[in-house]
Amino acid sequence: MEQQLEKALNEINSQPDTVGCLITNRQGLCLGAAGKINPKMSGIGMALSEQACKLEPNLNPPTIVLYSGNKRCIIQKDGEITGVIYKESSSN
Repeated sequence: MEQQLEKALNEINSQPDTVGCLITNRQGLCLGAAGKINPKMSGIGMALSEQACKLEPNLNPPTIVLYSGNKRCIIQKDGEITGVIYKESSSN
């Protein structure tokens, strides 16, 4: 399981413009992280995902995208886990 998780994280982190990524469980505990991302952000990512699911119960699951300058934070829940990906545009 850990090898599959690490492989998935490294694959996500190798995508263009990706700075870092993490996966968290339903309790907000970080299951794994790759790149430049603070694992302590796992609880916040999970909480935002839970709230978005309450706001949009018909979207299964909603995707959250937060923008700040040339940076993006993408959060999506998939069953019992939540993924958080940080991206940075090189064009700005």
